[in-house]
Amino acid sequence: MGVDVVKVSSARSAAEEALLDAAERVLVDAGYAAITTRRLAEEAGVNHGLVHYYFGSVENLLVRVLERFTERLIARQREMYAADVPFIEKWRIAMRYLVEEDVRYEKVWLELAALSWNRPELRERVAHVNGEWRAVLTEAFAEPRERIGIEMPLDALVSLVMTFNQGIMLERLSGVTEGHEELLDWIDRWLSS
Repeated sequence: MGVDVVKVSSARSAAEEALLDAAERVLVDAGYAAITTRRLAEEAGVNHGLVHYYFGSVENLLVRVLERFTERLIARQREMYAADVPFIEKWRIAMRYLVEEDVRYEKVWLELAALSWNRPELRERVAHVNGEWRAVLTEAFAEPRERIGIEMPLDALVSLVMTFNQGIMLERLSGVTEGHEELLDWIDRWLSS
């Protein structure tokens, strides 16, 4: 590979990362409705034509933001669930992640979920992200479900946990936290008994 090709590849990679970082910041700070090609390019410090050249559309760029963010968090979750500690400790860590002050992922996830409702071309990719989370939880809950004696089918349990997590995320972003702490405390006591 020639030096020029490496330079172009490196420059492209840097521009793509800058655009992804900029899109993540704008999604979190202002939401999808505030995003324009020019704003993303300005925020990233690149030519606005690169948004479409590298990603095809602003929407593709935004879904890639969700996918990239999810890849990082899923790696963290898999490592946490693989740890040799009791399940209750894993649950507590996961719940701390869920209710931590940093809501960047929640904002990205829910903005893109809402965007995909009316855009079938994005829905499949957002559903794929959902499927990745379900796979992590299916793996994590299979053994504890049997040991604890939860009679609910594993797929149903995973759906319950996914819906529970998304409900808490949605309420928190809407400024509602009433009952969350009490619910988490109750679940913790139930799992500990």
